[in-house]
Amino acid sequence: MVVHDWVWVATIVGLLAILLADLAIVGRRPHVPTLRECTMWVVFYVGLAGLFGLGLFLLAGANPATEFFTGWITEYSLSVDNLFIFMIIMARFAVPRALQQKVLLIGIVIALVMRGAFIAAGAAVIDRFSWVFYIFGAFLIYTAVKTATHEDDPADFKENALVRWASRALPLSKDFHDGSMTVIKQGRRLFTPMLIVILTIGTTDLLFALDSIPAIFGITKQAYLVFAANVFALMGLRQLYFLLGGLMERLVYLNYGLGIILGFIGVKLILEAVHQNDLPFVHGGAPFEAVPEVPTWLSLAVVVGALAVTTVASLAKTRVDARRAAHADR
Repeated sequence: MVVHDWVWVATIVGLLAILLADLAIVGRRPHVPTLRECTMWVVFYVGLAGLFGLGLFLLAGANPATEFFTGWITEYSLSVDNLFIFMIIMARFAVPRALQQKVLLIGIVIALVMRGAFIAAGAAVIDRFSWVFYIFGAFLIYTAVKTATHEDDPADFKENALVRWASRALPLSKDFHDGSMTVIKQGRRLFTPMLIVILTIGTTDLLFALDSIPAIFGITKQAYLVFAANVFALMGLRQLYFLLGGLMERLVYLNYGLGIILGFIGVKLILEAVHQNDLPFVHGGAPFEAVPEVPTWLSLAVVVGALAVTTVASLAKTRVDARRAAHADR
């Protein structure tokens, strides 16, 4: 798949225009979004991703479209897991509900810029050194085990070094002041907690990219598709945060589903690295052509299947637990 420069420019300009419009709407009228508003925005962004995938299918063929949808669903599912951490951050800094939209949107824009740099670096490394898939695959398998066996606990969350430094070094006010980044008090300019929260959201998402970027490169090597899948996954994250709300606590088996997805992609990467082997000290630098490559359609089936099974199982368990609790209270 050949992606011309003008396609990159048109895609970035179009997505940037949507994000700026979204930011202008939120900045003009900070508020707590209604369920209907969140649903409409999520449907809008999901619909955009669907139209983008359809355009890929019509212009580039079935394989790029399948790779995009697989990557987008993978990134979206990993982003949903990250929402729980965002909730912890909001609670930790006591962010007013009416300002949480602005915090999430600006944090997501920062994350997109940083992920763009990650994707460019990853694409350059993969293009020159195919053996890096061994490292990516091993890291994803490690992350899969850690994800499947770890339960998020608010007490486990700690601010990163940049946030801790900013909290100590910058003159800060105690109030959010309607979401302004700075405020003047007694002739002195102070930063508000808004800046610290946005830094926390943006840099925390960058840490999440350490597993999501290798994961999607395990699905497609096309930097354009990797970028597009990440952008579409992150753009609707803000509304999804408010839409899911308490539902996040009901997805008790989501970590197992994500573990399965990351583990599968990790194995896929290692198989691909072995199939294309060019390490001189392994098999004389010759590829292992007998080792099969995992087709994209199978990756899509595993991703969707793992998410569907764990979501249904989670909702069923929490429903049973709720009935038992209600019965015990009688």
